[in-house]
Amino acid sequence: MLTLTGFGYDVHAFAAGDHVTLAGIKIPHDKGIRAHSDGDVILHALCDALFGVMGHGDIGQHFPPSDPQWKGTSSDHFVRFALERLEKRKGRLLHADISLVAEAPRIGPYRAQMIANLAGLLGLNQARIGLKATTSESMGFTGRKEGLAAAVTVTVTLPEQE
Repeated sequence: MLTLTGFGYDVHAFAAGDHVTLAGIKIPHDKGIRAHSDGDVILHALCDALFGVMGHGDIGQHFPPSDPQWKGTSSDHFVRFALERLEKRKGRLLHADISLVAEAPRIGPYRAQMIANLAGLLGLNQARIGLKATTSESMGFTGRKEGLAAAVTVTVTLPEQE
């Protein structure tokens, strides 16, 4: 088996609304997310990390925002699809490390719930999930509170012979 690392990154702009969805958890906020699906930057970046480690493109190739069937879709659907592809390749997810970049909302009060949700979705022990948040010190689009971003690194095993 090979041990490989995948990386994913996603951004979304804020829009009118009263919550954002992060790691599958609705978090109250004075804004929502402009997106075709639920706009969960953490789960979208996670998908891209999984697709990338397998050489399977990106989330937009599998779930194009131009396709109306994905309008409003919960991003856990996308993650399950990526995990099914990994399983078909006889791969196994070992670890996910997540960084959220946002001035707001603060995720501290929701961190345990987010990690528990991710653990259930990914089939991982909670200790195998790193979830951190940072600001961008008032610089750039996240610093101006125009949106948020997430970066995710995954570690997987895949058979050497494919």
